[in-house]
Amino acid sequence: LALQSQLEGTENRITVERQRFNEAVRDYNLRVRVFPASLIAGLRGFKEKAFFESAPGSEAVPKVKF
Repeated sequence: LALQSQLEGTENRITVERQRFNEAVRDYNLRVRVFPASLIAGLRGFKEKAFFESAPGSEAVPKVKF
């Protein structure tokens, strides 16, 4: 049960950090597109970043055997 609890906690932390990353990317992409920052971003070569997307099939729960 302790291992199960730790795995659930780890999955929750990963989910939270993925959401934070995507929020940061969304804010960055917005700043790169909005005037006047878009002028500076264009001159400096800043491009929009991609959101984090997990690999297909990664939503399946791994099986743990002892």
